Amino acid sequence: MKYTKYITSAAGLLGLGAILVACAPAPTMKTGYDFAIPETQAMQDDDFSNPAFVWVDIGEEQWSTVDGEAGKSCESCHGDASSMKGISTSYPKYNADDGKMRTLQHQINFERTERMKAKAWKWEGDEMLGMASFVKNQSKGMPLNVSIEGEAAPFYEAGKAFYLQRRGGLDMSCKNCHMDYPGVKIRANVLTNGLPNGFPTYRLKWQKPGSVHRRFRGCNKNIRAQPLKYGSDEYTNLELYVAWRGRGLPVETPAVRN
Repeated sequence: MKYTKYITSAAGLLGLGAILVACAPAPTMKTGYDFAIPETQAMQDDDFSNPAFVWVDIGEEQWSTVDGEAGKSCESCHGDASSMKGISTSYPKYNADDGKMRTLQHQINFERTERMKAKAWKWEGDEMLGMASFVKNQSKGMPLNVSIEGEAAPFYEAGKAFYLQRRGGLDMSCKNCHMDYPGVKIRANVLTNGLPNGFPTYRLKWQKPGSVHRRFRGCNKNIRAQPLKYGSDEYTNLELYVAWRGRGLPVETPAVRN
């Protein structure tokens, strides 16, 4: 039996587990699109109505724009943007040069600073969100396919541990909402499986796209935990874990959510 509960206060957040403890079936992995209202789905489906395509256009313009001391653009090395098809589905991925995981946004700034000799972009800046949206849009409809084997394994385990750890003033973990109670309403929003296949995502609340790390920070604030830095190792590991949870789901970028 499907169970729906409306939670309207911080007290409701504190009691979430107690209220629904016996009512949660094993979660089925769904994209956030499946939890959205029809009007939001229609906005995402129509490229002309989808406001995030303003940033996709920014990324498209940046693709061929020469920048930096090396006198190069993205196009100089990668050619047509269609060469990016499928690339974003495997991020975050392990990089042997620094022994860490890299998100797509890390890789974009690496290309800028090391190949183009240009300044790094701000994580939530329009240029970065535009380029990330444009590159990911090349893989739209393709399944998420991150690797958690070999060198990536300890980073996956670290991300999983972060996901399961209770924290903050509300003593909650990512699991409490996104694994245990997807489909439950919390204030005005519906809890989803918390998967990253639509990021950067245009949130109507934000009135612009945002990275999955912005969403992580928002979740941390909601449970009264200390948000971490954009691009931090912890958030990168967490992104790897949730991408693995969403493996097989199609890339939707640019997605639209409430």
